[in-house]
Amino acid sequence: MTTYNEANKISIKVYLANRGIHPVKDHGYYGMYRSPFREDTNASLKVDYNKNLWIDFGSNDGGTMIDLVMRINNCSLNEAMQELNQYNSTSVNLHNTTTAQQQSESFSFHGNNSNNNTPTITIQKVLPITHQALIDYLSERKISLDIAKQYCSEIHYSVNGKPFFAIGFPNDSKGWILRSEPFKGCTSMEVTTYGGANNTNSKKESCSVFEGFTDFLSYLSLKNALAPQEDVIVLNSLSNLPKAIDRLKGYKEIRTYLDNDDPGKKATLTIKKTHPVVIDQSVKYAGYKDLNEYLISIRQIQQKEKPKIEAKRKPFKGFRP
Repeated sequence: MTTYNEANKISIKVYLANRGIHPVKDHGYYGMYRSPFREDTNASLKVDYNKNLWIDFGSNDGGTMIDLVMRINNCSLNEAMQELNQYNSTSVNLHNTTTAQQQSESFSFHGNNSNNNTPTITIQKVLPITHQALIDYLSERKISLDIAKQYCSEIHYSVNGKPFFAIGFPNDSKGWILRSEPFKGCTSMEVTTYGGANNTNSKKESCSVFEGFTDFLSYLSLKNALAPQEDVIVLNSLSNLPKAIDRLKGYKEIRTYLDNDDPGKKATLTIKKTHPVVIDQSVKYAGYKDLNEYLISIRQIQQKEKPKIEAKRKPFKGFRP
């Protein structure tokens, strides 16, 4: 039986080749592919052969071997593991992936100019969020800057000596989930917990589960709250769901705020199979891809309604004596 780590060591390049999918451009240590799960004429999916990780610049998706199978097949984590177990036992030997590193190691998709196995992301500075480009990024997503500053930092880092910066969201392995307009990556792939979610010994009332940190910040922005009233687990990737399952057993009630797509729905069903009380909150933003898309829509509607409300107000003529 293929383990979780073994599945993520299966070569993405070899897996895609076995499905008849080959790079449009091969640069030796990475290849550019046409996305296998959407219409893509620009070959915007990048596979880093050394790190065995991928990112689709067109859809802003990315991750590990397991993430790719879940995305291509629109399937759950368990179904992806079943496919990779069968694939691994019949067609692929793990010796093909001796250069692939585990997903907990540092990586970047900014692009390397050399072929080596050293970590590509080096954190230089951790600062409060002040850079205008990052503020604009949050503004476009309609996320409260005050709330973002409460949980995130401005991370300056280098990739093979080249400087970059991004919004950084800390995870439980003391790593960073990094986001900016052109970039989506991390220094380590781990969940983020708040409250007693990292304590499996105590039975608590409620825990909310979010797929990514932008969804968590969107949730707080919608509530106009700096802190949640309940405990929180941010998965940072659906591939981290197995790490959260045992922690969720310590709660009487689970509320899921996952994406309104097949992987998100199947992840919610996986949680329901292991917990008696799971409330799927995605019905509150039905018709939207995720909680952040819902927040953006709400704020745009409010912005359109604001001039109408202002117009209805009578001009102030002063106080009568």
